[in-house]
Amino acid sequence: MPENYVIKWDETGSRLYETGVDHGVLYPISDAGLYDKGYAWNGISAVTESPSGAEATAIWADNMKYLNMYSAEEFGATLEAYTYPDEFMACDGSAEIAPGVYAGQQQRKTFGLSYRTKIGNDVKGDGYGYKLHLIYGCKASPSERAYNTTNDSPEAQALSWEITTTPINVSGMQATSQITIDSTKVNATKLAALEQILYGTPAGEGTEAVDPRLPLPDEVAQLLSE
Repeated sequence: MPENYVIKWDETGSRLYETGVDHGVLYPISDAGLYDKGYAWNGISAVTESPSGAEATAIWADNMKYLNMYSAEEFGATLEAYTYPDEFMACDGSAEIAPGVYAGQQQRKTFGLSYRTKIGNDVKGDGYGYKLHLIYGCKASPSERAYNTTNDSPEAQALSWEITTTPINVSGMQATSQITIDSTKVNATKLAALEQILYGTPAGEGTEAVDPRLPLPDEVAQLLSE
């Protein structure tokens, strides 16, 4: 911090906000435990992140509060969408028993997610930047669906899933289910390389197409810090 530093509020360009959700991608986990094939998830309308835990338990000694101990923190979310990729059906407890015929109440497959939220400011609006959210170890709970008759005020059926997560290991830190990357704070070239991994690359002259995949946190950290 420079000498004689003085706090200033609401300077031009510093009025930040976050909005929107787009670029949703589903990554079902493979039998090898990798998120090695991604599928575009169109129609995502909202992702409500709902961390829980980290609750304090007071420890008393010597007739006074000695310390606070905190429970483990968990990450959960509610995902709302108007549709979903076919590959999500196995994650939602459905299995195909014949072409176009699905049995429900089956084992739910673990999956990963990525989605993007926009960062705006008072100068560039919503185009200032964005955050990439990478979510690991997801399981979707059964969701309620209401089928309503068509009327003079038609609405598309909104779907919703409660998502719980199981954290995965991160070198030098506690296990986590969530990684967030801020485009305004990382190297643009390295970020572009990460997005090629997340979204895949088409075939080019002398090169083959590369499937999209969800890299684990250690790979993300290595890629963005090299």
